[in-house]
Parts: sequence; structure tokens; C-alpha cells
Amino acid sequence: MSWVILVFAGLLEVGWAVGLKQSAGFTRLWPSVLTVLAMLASIGLLGLALRHLPLGTAYAVWTGIGIVGTAIFGMVVLGEPVGALRLLSIALIVAGIIGLKLLTPG
Repeated sequence: MSWVILVFAGLLEVGWAVGLKQSAGFTRLWPSVLTVLAMLASIGLLGLALRHLPLGTAYAVWTGIGIVGTAIFGMVVLGEPVGALRLLSIALIVAGIIGLKLLTPG
């Protein structure tokens, strides 16, 4: 269950990263409110996952999910550049997340 919680925490990290962009530096009320709520929920879920997962693993997976999700969102929705090296770099992060999952009990 800790891994499921950690995945949701990582997805919420994507949400607050996107929210930071949409809030325009916290100058827009509702995007700012949603961003802060996503931040709190993400960190709260990370804290729950840390009850049963090692700190280094959980933090690396949490940030990895955030990195990959935010990068993909930027490319697909915001029209950020897509290139072979960029996709390879994202794939390496995914491989690292999978490796940490396979090597960590829980």
C-alpha cells in the first residue's frame, strides 16, 4: 500500500508543479489555492509512505514521478520541445524508478 500512496504523492507533485505555472507566480487566486492544496496533499502522502519505505528510495521515486510527469505534461500540453535526448533522459529516470521499486521491499 505504501507504494500506491507514493505514486499518488508523485502525481500530486506533477499537479502542483503545473499549478505553479498556472498560478503565474501566485498572482491568480484559484490556481494558487489548488497549487497549495496539491503541495500539502503530496507532502502528506509522502509522509505516509515514509512510514514503511526507506527515505532515500521514497524521496527519489516521489521526485522522479514528479519530474517525468511534469516533463511529459510540458511536452504534450504546453508544447515544450520534444527531442530524442530529452525522451532518452526521461526514460532513464523511469528506469531508475523501476529499479528502486524492484530493489526495495514493501
